[in-house]
Amino acid sequence: MNQKNSNFLNLIEKFKLYLIHKNVSYNTLRAYEFDLNEFYLFLKNFYKNDFKIQKIDHLVLRKFIIFLQTNFTNKKQKTKSTIARKIYVLKSFFKFLYKSNFIKTNVSSLISSPKIDKPLPKFLTLQEMKQLLDETYYDTKFGIRDKAIIEFLYSTGLRISELVSLNIDSIDFYNNFVYVIGKGNKERIVPIGEIALETLYKYLDLRKKIVSEDEKSLFVNYKGERITDRAIRKILDKWVNKASIKKHISPHVLRHTFATHLLNAGCDLRTVQEMLGHRNLSTTQIYTHLTPQKLKEVYQKAHPRI
Repeated sequence: MNQKNSNFLNLIEKFKLYLIHKNVSYNTLRAYEFDLNEFYLFLKNFYKNDFKIQKIDHLVLRKFIIFLQTNFTNKKQKTKSTIARKIYVLKSFFKFLYKSNFIKTNVSSLISSPKIDKPLPKFLTLQEMKQLLDETYYDTKFGIRDKAIIEFLYSTGLRISELVSLNIDSIDFYNNFVYVIGKGNKERIVPIGEIALETLYKYLDLRKKIVSEDEKSLFVNYKGERITDRAIRKILDKWVNKASIKKHISPHVLRHTFATHLLNAGCDLRTVQEMLGHRNLSTTQIYTHLTPQKLKEVYQKAHPRI
């Protein structure tokens, strides 16, 4: 391998170590690595297999973006969101190189990401949520655990990764709080409702029968070990199907539902941001959409000629 090219790959490895130090998730690390390797292959072709990092300028980056926009992967054109993500990765990479003194100028500062139309988040209506929570969960041995998981997700708005990492001591049963370790290893406190706690107490009776004394995980599988996010997705699919809800519902949809129902009921945006663990308020603002029924209710209350 060309020594200059090898040097570029070494910089990618240094960037990966930096990301690991920043506590990014495994999946995020893999995505960054994939995007940077794609950029590396583009550079090899563009520079005829002979390049170094100092040669790269903003014009090369723009040509790479054009390459992404005009090429096809698996017979499907890359979406704006995919291209935006790859540009974000490049900008993060070059920012790291600049701050680490590997380059004298951050050339990525001269490129911008495409504007992305943010789709409204999917969520369940109050009636659909009632259908799901009123479903009979007692026909299987682990039905009460399944219900506790669904009640917990809806009551707290936790990410699935946050839920599976909870331990018994993450719950403050006296004050009805959950201590959550979120993105960036940041801890936050989230309230939990009485109904979710009641279901959790019933599940804990089952848990005592299947776990060893030293097991700390809150939610466990049939082996008495920490449950996986994949298992929770399967559980949700099962009970959504039993409730005859004709939507594809992921754990993240329950997080959307939690936020949407709180805001529609009058909860302020800043409080919802805190509970969701969002760094920026703009991230939380996607939940300020209103259902047609809610729009009608507000209109009828507010318009003077109604």
